[in-house]
Amino acid sequence: MDPAEFKRRTKKFELRVLKLCDSLPQSRSGEVLARQLIRSGTSVGANYRAACRALSRRDMLAKLGNVEEEADESLFWMELITEHGLVPPPRMASIMREGDEILAMVVASRRTLRQGIAYTSSKKDSIKNRQSKIDNRE
Repeated sequence: MDPAEFKRRTKKFELRVLKLCDSLPQSRSGEVLARQLIRSGTSVGANYRAACRALSRRDMLAKLGNVEEEADESLFWMELITEHGLVPPPRMASIMREGDEILAMVVASRRTLRQGIAYTSSKKDSIKNRQSKIDNRE
């Protein structure tokens, strides 16, 4: 995943979320769902930008976890908007598909990053164990 392209993609997703929320009815449920979706939907790109500036792999993993949570939560609010009948399912299909794709890419990135961290940790442990054996022989 190219970070610059993913930043653009998450920003575009956020703009679509804002437009969707602006189009919701001015009912009590419409306003509440819009507020919730705006909060989570606009956090996706912001948290991804923070992940790109992570200080370590573990920090990036944690920050990508926030992206994953916010993307999943956004999808939840969109499901509620659809199931409550505020927006017809065909109109929601494209933005929900984009949310699903963003979520899948973040999940895959976190999985890859976790494997890299596990490999690095096991490699360090292996080096420590070899050094310990050498020290014990002396």
